[in-house]
Amino acid sequence: VQLVESGGGSVQPGGSLRLSCAASGYTISPYCMAWFRQGPGKGREGVAFIDSGDSRRGYADSVQGRFTISRDNANNMVYLQLNSLKPEDTAVYYCKATHFATFWGQGTQVTVS
Repeated sequence: VQLVESGGGSVQPGGSLRLSCAASGYTISPYCMAWFRQGPGKGREGVAFIDSGDSRRGYADSVQGRFTISRDNANNMVYLQLNSLKPEDTAVYYCKATHFATFWGQGTQVTVS
């Protein structure tokens, strides 16, 4: 599975962005999908996940109520809606697919300032 993130950019605090993760090479239907991020000088942290059946979603406490993860299996896409952005949300955001094996995208930069 190849993953390509897009949709990052620079926004002011309080702004919104929608990140996309396009998958190719195999259907993402059986995969648990997640978004991670890595801020300047920080380790990579989990932000949100969505299970293969779209029956369960989870969020980091720091983004709960502001970010929303969703998936479109028919089009092999995963999304992360980022609202009420804060400077501390500045990071490279990565898409991850897990199902027996794990795949990562190359990341997309989000800058809030």
